[in-house]
Amino acid sequence: MKGIVVARLHETLGVLAVVAVLGTASPARGHEGASAPTTADLVLVNGKIVTVDSSRPQAQALAAKSETILALGSDAEVKPHIGSATRVIDLQGRLAIPGLIEGHGHFMSLGESLMELELRDARTWDEIVRRVEKAAATAKPGDWIVGRGWHQDKWERRPTPSVEGLPTHDGISKVSPRNPVFLSHTSGHGVFVNARALELSGITRETKNPEGGEIVRDAKGDPIGMLREAAAEPARQALAKWQAARPPAEILRWLREQVRLASDNALAHGITSFQDLGSSFATVDLLKKMAEEGTLRLRLYLAIQETAEVMQDKLVRYRMVGHGGGYLTVRAIGEKVLDGALGTHGGWLLEPYTDHPTSVGFNVTPVPEIRRSAELALAHGYQMAIQGIGDRAVRVLLDLYKDIASQHADPRGLRWRIEHAQVIHPDDLPRFAREGVIPSVQGQFACSDGPWVKDRLGEARTRERGYLFRSLMDSGAVVTNGTDPPVEDIDPIASFDCSVTRRLPDGSVFAPGQRMSREQALLSYTLNNAIAAFEEDVKGSLAVGKLADITVLSKDLLTIPDTEIRSTEVVYTIVGGKVRYEKAEGASPPTRR
Repeated sequence: MKGIVVARLHETLGVLAVVAVLGTASPARGHEGASAPTTADLVLVNGKIVTVDSSRPQAQALAAKSETILALGSDAEVKPHIGSATRVIDLQGRLAIPGLIEGHGHFMSLGESLMELELRDARTWDEIVRRVEKAAATAKPGDWIVGRGWHQDKWERRPTPSVEGLPTHDGISKVSPRNPVFLSHTSGHGVFVNARALELSGITRETKNPEGGEIVRDAKGDPIGMLREAAAEPARQALAKWQAARPPAEILRWLREQVRLASDNALAHGITSFQDLGSSFATVDLLKKMAEEGTLRLRLYLAIQETAEVMQDKLVRYRMVGHGGGYLTVRAIGEKVLDGALGTHGGWLLEPYTDHPTSVGFNVTPVPEIRRSAELALAHGYQMAIQGIGDRAVRVLLDLYKDIASQHADPRGLRWRIEHAQVIHPDDLPRFAREGVIPSVQGQFACSDGPWVKDRLGEARTRERGYLFRSLMDSGAVVTNGTDPPVEDIDPIASFDCSVTRRLPDGSVFAPGQRMSREQALLSYTLNNAIAAFEEDVKGSLAVGKLADITVLSKDLLTIPDTEIRSTEVVYTIVGGKVRYEKAEGASPPTRR
């Protein structure tokens, strides 16, 4: 069977072993000792190096030169590669693993979010109003105030007044009368705006709901400020118009600062590669230039997010693999959202929401548009990576993928993906492995959504269909992992913890039968993420000839008690044999929600 690689890990005498890899050629191994030892640029010694490679599951030392791994073995075996200019790092017994790969995120949005109001830690609507008031006090009249991260189900009390548990815009309109306010829901699938932003967006009580969206209204029919899914597009366009009016040099500085902030944030959390689900052609142009300059500090895998009409004449020249010395790949289409998020009642369900029984969510991007994109993907050698959160969205995507892929000689080899795949009907779960579709899930969502998702789906439906990470793994599907930054912090340790414990803030466990093993969780963040990007021959495991992308941790995630996982810190992040992040001596550990 050619194409998709199905890999599983199991524990044998305390070490990792890959028990099945079906696919194309193995990575180049090299021949250590065949001639005079080559001097390495970097050597790691005295560590526990878990390789996620069956031919040598564990090593003590590693040597790297010119982006790739030169040697693996004991300290004594690697010592001959140490020269006068070699940097030698004593791991002091620490765990080194293949460089962690963020399997689903939004790179530029992550950088932009670090320049906006942070709302994820707000515990009440009143607290958010105060933050907007503080920002308005220093903003120039007419400047937009932008924030992200609020979630009504995480507030300590319901706002007064409220509609469907949501506040009205009166509070933020009062404290910011001269500045439009744009506050993204933590999911990114809804925004809350003030009166000035509604005015600039052309939204009034007479404005009809668009297809695939909803303007939430009070009992009198007036918009309260909440815009679900497609209804937020006029506000997004008004914000974009203001942003685009700035001088070109200022816009370029702003964009490059987003790249810098996102890169620094990712590297500090052990991420060596980032799979970006949804970039414009303009963003690709910028990142391509930076890759050619050598100013990208981690590896990016990009999916194009444009309409089929815009893509059809551009896909050929934009496809690239390993551009800029292996730092930029563009070969996917996504994240066009077939549906919305559960948190905003936007996930497209087979049956109505338990706490909103008049709604089954939204089909945000029309299915014919997704089909046209899939036809373009098939024609031009691109992967499909489309969001499907609700069980209806998942089924529609599986059916559509199967239909289009049947025109290909090796349908499973396409490795088309469904992003998030949070709610899956039992009839559809085995289809992922059988049809070669990759579920791109986020372990962290099990913990962040766990406290409220039963309100949306009900007890029985949640148990049967919700966040089925272990069942997907056990079915043979290639399950990937990530945190969907900036929806959640780009924190693979927190996501690893949620993947293997499903422990909620109150100490309870959400769907314990769906907990991954430690080995499965590591696989999902390394080799499986590489497989999902057609990159398993160069990354995702540590072997001679593969990229020297390595994450070093303060604790052994495979053996420490569950209660210690979240206290694990990233000590080194190494990309291409170069230390891109090093924990400062005495630095405080990261704060994890």
